[in-house]
Amino acid sequence: MTEREKQARMRTEGGVPPHDGMSAGPRKRFVKKRRPVPAEDLEKEIRTGSRLALAKGITLLESRSPEDRKDAQELLLGLFPDSGNSVRIGITGVPGAGKSTFIEAFGLMLAEAGHKVAVLAIDPSSTVTGGSILGDKTRMEELARHPNAFIRPSPSSGTLGGVHRKTRETMLLCEAAGYDVILIETVGVGQSETSVRGMADFFLLLVLTGAGDELQGVKKGIMELADGIIVHKADGDNIIPAKRTAREYKQFLHMLQPATPGWQTTVHPVSSLAGTGLDDVWETILGFRDSMYGSGEWDKRRRDQLRAWFRQSIEDRLIDTFFASEGRKEQVGVLERRILDGRLTVTAAVEELFRD
Repeated sequence: MTEREKQARMRTEGGVPPHDGMSAGPRKRFVKKRRPVPAEDLEKEIRTGSRLALAKGITLLESRSPEDRKDAQELLLGLFPDSGNSVRIGITGVPGAGKSTFIEAFGLMLAEAGHKVAVLAIDPSSTVTGGSILGDKTRMEELARHPNAFIRPSPSSGTLGGVHRKTRETMLLCEAAGYDVILIETVGVGQSETSVRGMADFFLLLVLTGAGDELQGVKKGIMELADGIIVHKADGDNIIPAKRTAREYKQFLHMLQPATPGWQTTVHPVSSLAGTGLDDVWETILGFRDSMYGSGEWDKRRRDQLRAWFRQSIEDRLIDTFFASEGRKEQVGVLERRILDGRLTVTAAVEELFRD
């Protein structure tokens, strides 16, 4: 009787064949349960500057679990007195402007100078998994390795404004961990991607030379919100065109109302590749901060940020509560089918939803 026949007979008779060193089938996968860190312990670790604790805290903030939400708010409340001591810089730009390249070069310059830099990079969300598509951490490898830097890519999760719904709270945690410069990279630039203006102290717009009229039209609305404009990729054969473009923007800006009272929007040609112009950008931001401190605009803007956060949180909670109602999703699905079949108008469907 062969070895295979012996093992088959033992299985038939209820026996167990001897182990031959090879797996007889797929192994069971044991998933280690996540042991939640008490908010009090996490709070202490974040204050010490632990990047691991900070990452755990942000994950807690982004959780939709009711239990996690409670712990997250407890954590925020404990760390709130240690927040607010940073310069919050919102960064947006046209597609291909090199936002991530600029952020890495700019962040490295600041980190090498002794600043602690946190980058909140908001990626487009996958419609399949809901996760980040681009993964900015992999596109800023050198900055990610620096001990004075912390990078957190988060999916936009369909949130208008090009930012994650928890970006404001994440900033507070980073500040409590000792990060004095917060860089918020939005998904892109457009009509629906300007809410970062409501959470940043200084709003920076990246543009390119040689953009067509169509892109110029896209930028006009956002230019009215920018405190500073960077003509990026000003290197090689593009140095002279970049300087010319910067002059054109300066002339155009004089015809617009300043984004911030008492401040004239600045324009700088910058090359992240050559490292030129980065110092000028930082000096401009420091000058802006000093000027706004003196006029009281800095504190006013921070109060406006809190007000905007409060109102946005109300809207988010109303939406969550609306869809959490029993049978609501099914009702919406039925109405959607009637709309698509041409049996109901959108306005009438909404009226029917809120009739009760």
